[in-house]
Amino acid sequence: MAESFALQLQKFAEKAKANTDVVVQKITLDVARSVIEKSPVGNPDLWKGSAPPGYVGGRFRANWMFGDGKIDTTTTEETDKSGSMTKTRLAAAISATKAGGVTFISNSLPYAIPLEYGHSSQVPPHAMVRGTVSEFQRFVDKAVRELP
Repeated sequence: MAESFALQLQKFAEKAKANTDVVVQKITLDVARSVIEKSPVGNPDLWKGSAPPGYVGGRFRANWMFGDGKIDTTTTEETDKSGSMTKTRLAAAISATKAGGVTFISNSLPYAIPLEYGHSSQVPPHAMVRGTVSEFQRFVDKAVRELP
C-alpha cells in the first residue's frame, strides 16, 4: 500500500533534521568553490602595463577565507592559481561547522571589491559573489537531493 502524503512529509522532515549539518556544510562548500572558481588569476598578457618582476598570479584566489560566527579579514601572500589549495583549506574549516550559526566567505584584499564590480576583463558579467548568489538555490536543491 502506498504511503500517505503526510507520512512521506514526516519522513522527509525527520531526514532533513538529522542531516542539517551536512546540508549546511555542502551548501557552504559549494558557495566557497564557486567564488574561488569564478575568481580571476592575473594574466600579465592582458595588462596595459608590465607585471612586477617575479609576478605569479593566483594571490586573489588564495585569499578567500572562511569565518564561523565572524568575518575572517586575514590575508596571505600565498598564491593558488588553480584554487585547489584554497578549496581544501576552506573545506577543512567548513566540515567543522554546525547548522544554525552564521558563516562567512570573504576576501579582504583591497582589490576584491573592484574585481567584483568589473575592474578585470577576466571576471564574468555577474562576477564572483553576485554570480554565486544567483546559484544559491541550485546549491540548496543539490545538497538536499544528495541526502542519504
